[in-house]
Amino acid sequence: MIQAEISPALIAAYRATKYRAALKAESGSGTVILRIDEYSEPLSRLFTASKLKCAAFITACNPYSVPQSHEKNLMACARLRNKLDRKARPGWIFEGESHDPSGAWPAEKSFLVLGLDLETSRALGKEFGQNAIVWAGADAIPRLILLR
Repeated sequence: MIQAEISPALIAAYRATKYRAALKAESGSGTVILRIDEYSEPLSRLFTASKLKCAAFITACNPYSVPQSHEKNLMACARLRNKLDRKARPGWIFEGESHDPSGAWPAEKSFLVLGLDLETSRALGKEFGQNAIVWAGADAIPRLILLR
């Protein structure tokens, strides 16, 4: 059963999570680590390099925070990637994972997508049953966007 509201404990877990994405060689190398409400210099550099001014960090894993099998999560992420490939500019989708530092939640396959506006990001999060997404505007400060 899906709860009508997101619990404060779950919101706290989302806020504590580290959102990591691996960069490809043509856009730089290394890893971008996003933290909620903390300015990200690497994200700001990506905005400058891409001439884009927003990004979403999104997953299709564990809809409504109900654990799913690894296989179901991978299939959901493949469907999300297919949608992202049609909505985002080529070369500006980076594979990543969200990491709960407490270890209570396993890492979730995710995507950092440059140029994905807030409205589209919200719609995709809702379509894939997510409680929240991470979105950053031109200020390069990732925000937790609750979807229900």
